[in-house]
Amino acid sequence: MREKCGIFATLSENAPKKAYYALIALQHRGQESAGISVWRHRIRTVSGPGLVQDVFKGPILAKLKSNLAIAHVRYSTSGSPNETQPLETECCGKRIAVAHNGTLTNFGPLREEYGKRGIDFKHSVDSELLGISFLWHLKETGDEFEAMKAVFDEVKGAYSVAFLFDGKILVARDPVGFRPLSYGIGNGHYFASEGSALRPFVDGVRDVNPGEAFLVDGDSAESKALAKERHHTCVFEYIYFARPDSRIDGVNVYSARVRMGAELARESPAEGDVVIAVPDSGRAAALGFSMESGIPYAEGLIKNRYIGRTFITPGQFNRELKVKLKLSPVEEVVSGERVVLVDDSIVRGTTMRRIVAMLRRAGAREVHVRIASPPIRYPCYMGIDIPTRHELIAAFGSVEKVRKAIGADSLAYLSVEGLKRAVGREDLCLACLTGEYPEWVFRF
Repeated sequence: MREKCGIFATLSENAPKKAYYALIALQHRGQESAGISVWRHRIRTVSGPGLVQDVFKGPILAKLKSNLAIAHVRYSTSGSPNETQPLETECCGKRIAVAHNGTLTNFGPLREEYGKRGIDFKHSVDSELLGISFLWHLKETGDEFEAMKAVFDEVKGAYSVAFLFDGKILVARDPVGFRPLSYGIGNGHYFASEGSALRPFVDGVRDVNPGEAFLVDGDSAESKALAKERHHTCVFEYIYFARPDSRIDGVNVYSARVRMGAELARESPAEGDVVIAVPDSGRAAALGFSMESGIPYAEGLIKNRYIGRTFITPGQFNRELKVKLKLSPVEEVVSGERVVLVDDSIVRGTTMRRIVAMLRRAGAREVHVRIASPPIRYPCYMGIDIPTRHELIAAFGSVEKVRKAIGADSLAYLSVEGLKRAVGREDLCLACLTGEYPEWVFRF
């Protein structure tokens, strides 16, 4: 399971350097490529494959001079994995750079329609359509907010997006608010997929509301509410994707994960001697499970912090190899014990099966797996790259079938109702768990 990307935008002094540090803070959202676009009489973009520190080595960053920048880290879910962002495109006599987090559900029909209007697309990724649509409607309306309102009416799906054009930045969050976006004011104006990436630069952070757009021009930023649909925040931001120190739509991610573990302990207790987590994403839930159950918590798996997130590593062979390199059991913690192993989710089951086997080799007497989210059974069309349904271990089988596949002594998942109680919100997108998709995303 993979988050598509993270975005950042700023009007401030030393904007490229701030973009660089913000992208490092957002690196967990995408590890395939990174890029920064700046405005200095024209758009200039530097991007490439790899981690942020790999792309901006040596004097590259120092050569970028501007007080306007947008930036991006990417995991490819649409288009070629070789296409980096921010991407540049042209329409109606203007050039624009686009940084986008999400997926457009009506990309195919709209691309075909713009092709009939004579627009020549230069990229295969769906993000280009956002820039084309915006420039097309800007030509028609002559007003940036009216143009973005037309984009909201026309383009369906999930998109938190930043545009750089004509010495301006426009930042917007789609009317449903699938993907997160935060805003802060310090010595300038700052936007990022997560507020945790803004804290080095601002004193206070707020969520950009669904359907809200900001136009950054000159030394100021103006915002307008342009559209509104029923809010559906992606629940996996709370379960896995977002950093624990982020707040997504007013909810602290760490606290929500601790509550998930506590709810899980109440719903599905386990007879165990020690609670351990799959680090790092399972740690907060494991602490919650321990506190609620009274079973002591210990660090039973140690993570090699120089290995990135397993699920955002392309290719099954690479994922399996990284599991072995990434985690190592602490025999003194697990040997001879009934281990309660807590993680945030199970996708294919490959990783969990290997971890359970690893714990048994380290001497664990029993391994009871507890998952702080419901089973993932359906694909996502809103910006998360979930494997095809036949790859999802829980898609067609029972919990007992999954338990046998991963080799655990017992297995339990958090219920949907328990998850909603833990997050403290009803307006969540749960489509990958329930198969019930928000209607707006397919209204075309």
